[in-house]
Amino acid sequence: MRNKHKLFRGYITYMCICFFVMLFTTKCTKLDEVTYTDLQFEDFYKNKRDVLASALRPLTHMQAWLAPTGGSGYYYHSELSADQQAWPQKGRHGYDAGDHIRQHYHTWTADETRIRDAWSLIFTGLGYTNAALGDITKLDSTSVGMTQGEMDSVITELKVLRAFHYLKAMDMWGNIPISEEIASSGSVDLPATSPRTEVFEYVKSQLEENVPKLPKYNDNLIGRISQTAGYAMLAELYLNAQKWNGTPMWDECIVACDKIISGEAGGLPNGGTPQLNTDINAAFSNTNQRNSEALFQVAYSRKGGFAFDWGGFYFGYDYMKEVLKVNYGGWNAFVTIPTAFDAFAENDLRKKDWFLFGPQYKYGTTTPVLGTEEYNGKPLVFVNSIRRESEGDKTSEGSMIKGEENSGARFNKYKSGTLDDANYQENHYMIYRLTEIYFNKAEALMRKNGAATTEAVTLINDCRKRAFTDADWSAAMYTTSSLTLDELLKERGREFIFEGKRREDLIRFGKFTTATWWDHQPTNDPNKELFPIPNTQLEQTLNSNKIRVTINY
Repeated sequence: MRNKHKLFRGYITYMCICFFVMLFTTKCTKLDEVTYTDLQFEDFYKNKRDVLASALRPLTHMQAWLAPTGGSGYYYHSELSADQQAWPQKGRHGYDAGDHIRQHYHTWTADETRIRDAWSLIFTGLGYTNAALGDITKLDSTSVGMTQGEMDSVITELKVLRAFHYLKAMDMWGNIPISEEIASSGSVDLPATSPRTEVFEYVKSQLEENVPKLPKYNDNLIGRISQTAGYAMLAELYLNAQKWNGTPMWDECIVACDKIISGEAGGLPNGGTPQLNTDINAAFSNTNQRNSEALFQVAYSRKGGFAFDWGGFYFGYDYMKEVLKVNYGGWNAFVTIPTAFDAFAENDLRKKDWFLFGPQYKYGTTTPVLGTEEYNGKPLVFVNSIRRESEGDKTSEGSMIKGEENSGARFNKYKSGTLDDANYQENHYMIYRLTEIYFNKAEALMRKNGAATTEAVTLINDCRKRAFTDADWSAAMYTTSSLTLDELLKERGREFIFEGKRREDLIRFGKFTTATWWDHQPTNDPNKELFPIPNTQLEQTLNSNKIRVTINY
């Protein structure tokens, strides 16, 4: 049983809930920011727009911890602790107190500021969600110009969003507090943590109860939570049930996936049945707003004043403006781990289209772009190594403290278009897409049956064949004998690289603490499958005896 305690991030008040509203009809539009100081409940909710402002605030906050936009949230920890992305020190840049190095080698502690930031971001989002639910459930629908059905739909959406927050927090920390309320001002009565099994059951019950009540996905719900989003959450929950709850739920996962694949949950465009793209780039392009694979997305828009900015994590310095004809550079931060880049066959179109690699030229020319650090004034060439090649090291394995400005293949999966593109930076960020549902169903089938079935192979091949030419496909396609679970994990890595899912996959396949990649050696410590509750949170919790701390932290 869950306890209805007051959420310890519960100082959330109405002063932030009207940051802006995303309207999801034909496009997203940024409204003017309005700040309310000490706003009273009865003074704020006057109409449907006010209700949506409150209900959508948690969604706009969510991108800060879920998307690769520079925050130290779920995405950062999911990628940098896994086997595909690293943020190495590059000369005088990127050491950052060793934060990223400890992620890579799994030597983090409970004093990590970035783990603390992730906790704060996710639980602040829960505060926004509980605040909105607490208010909206008190409203008379007629007083704000809404039907009871419209009001119930908003409440259902918020309950599913709350469950999604808990799903991701449970993934990171295991034992966490569960709350459906916010604290009154000055309250110090903070909630106890619940065991991960109880959190799992709470998330499961909330999703199973509310997802069928959600509207089916259609063009008017882009960026919001519909049945496709809800069933994708359930598919993720069921797929990880054996790890999170100790009991496999393969059949339930298959059923949830079929709700989406069949079109029963709606889809884009126009509420139709979701369809796989034939182009590997379509789901990530700057015209992906109504992509037929989209199930749940962050509705970014430069025109609406809310652009998807992946530059900080994934772009090199300002010279990238010349490479791609854009107006943004980055921190020269994330790079692809050499063994992850090597996992792609040379004839895999994803290796060509989703990465920047080799010599870099000014857009549309053969004029080399020049480096500014180790290769100052010399042509910039991205290489598949992380070592001090400028100092003559051409053969060593390298390490996290031996990077250079050109180390590693770089991200090019989402493409903003050029400055003169009418859809420049209009990309939406895909939280769930149909390809993942195909992979989830295939994995559930394989685990249920102990080996690849014909249906599982067909599901994966339907996705994989887009990455090869017709001439190469016969050699690249899977069979029931070649599609093992180990191979499925490798293919998940290739297909979902850069999408913030890798840590969860490695844990589910038993590889996170036991496998070797590049210079990372396994800890063989199962406790590292969870992050510690931050010490700062424990210190701030007056009744911290209620916190069940993750073992050995």
